[in-house]
Amino acid sequence: MISNDASVLGLLLVILAVIFYTASLPAKGWQRFYSIIPPLLLCYFIPGLLNSFGVINGKTSELYPVVSRYLLPACLVLFTIGMDWKSLINLGPQALIAMLAGTAGIMIGGPLALWIVGTIHPQTVAGEGSEAVWRGLATIAGSWIGGGANQTALKEVFNPSDRLFSQMVAVDVLIAELWMAFLIYGAGISAKVDSWLHASSAQLDQVKHNIELEQKGKMRIPTMPDYIYLAAVGLGATGLAHWLAERITPYLSANYPSLEKYSLTSNFFWVIGIVTFIGIALSATPLRKLEYAGASRLGSVFLYILIATIGMQMDLGAVADNPGLFAIGILWILIHAIILVAVCRYLKIPFFFLAVGSQANVGGSASASVVAAAFHPSLATVGVLLAILGYAIGTYGGYLTALMMQWVSGH
Repeated sequence: MISNDASVLGLLLVILAVIFYTASLPAKGWQRFYSIIPPLLLCYFIPGLLNSFGVINGKTSELYPVVSRYLLPACLVLFTIGMDWKSLINLGPQALIAMLAGTAGIMIGGPLALWIVGTIHPQTVAGEGSEAVWRGLATIAGSWIGGGANQTALKEVFNPSDRLFSQMVAVDVLIAELWMAFLIYGAGISAKVDSWLHASSAQLDQVKHNIELEQKGKMRIPTMPDYIYLAAVGLGATGLAHWLAERITPYLSANYPSLEKYSLTSNFFWVIGIVTFIGIALSATPLRKLEYAGASRLGSVFLYILIATIGMQMDLGAVADNPGLFAIGILWILIHAIILVAVCRYLKIPFFFLAVGSQANVGGSASASVVAAAFHPSLATVGVLLAILGYAIGTYGGYLTALMMQWVSGH
């Protein structure tokens, strides 16, 4: 067993490097492998295997507490600081409507799927305390509205057990990847789907042209001062959020103890809420230009380190303990799809906005840009822009969804 945290961190980063390197290789074998097993799943499960076989010990390691307290809030700031409100507005109302309809589908679908499965098979949703199924589903809500950072934020707020969270990661990643494959397939027949939706692609062609002009020449190679600015913004906002949370939480606990039921006395809830607000506020200032120096890319580095440290706490033997959870996940994504398709057909919104709006919720910036690029490479940025909006609302939307699932569960 490797017990030194410095050695464990080095091992995790090497694993991440190998996964990203092999995923980028053009060889057909690797491409075929990663078309079946998504890289994100390996980033969770390889550290989980090491933990399950006793190579490392996630429970005794201090890596996750440190990474979740420092790098998670920082990466949320770095993701949201790049919010380009002008470009979002230029996408037109259809993009935002599709995105928010997808969010509504997730927020409605979670509690509804939990209620349906609980009515048919109560044992699937049984559990008390940290084993309460709604606590684990709260992390999926954060992931499917925002992304991995929001998922981890809600994990810290609602504290599902490591065993339950292991199951939720499997449900989250596998169903999300299946849904993305369906959307990419739809991109190949988008003309037929648009015809069924009674939608025109004329606006989409204009969006492609506008984005190409908007992005051309803005990205730059980051300099040393850029890296200092990025670190200062990310970690400075994290420090401020912790400072404020340490004053808000004791006050609420002492004066409004009933708020504990809604996790409003959780220190980490306030840290995440505050840093997300700071990131959104900074996106309206000149600091938004740090995105052109790689703010979201640095945030992604922090996020994958976080994912690996989460993985090292996973009990992979628990994944198959409750297969009924996959029924909740499948119903959940179906409800999301039905609401999204109904809205897009009623408003004659093209399939592109449906697909990217959905994936900006369920998959995050990486997969949203992949789905967008499946329509046209210049449209990849649309996926990123909508996913950034998802990061901004993911924790808040996921939190409200969790409260609804808690109510449905009767806890």
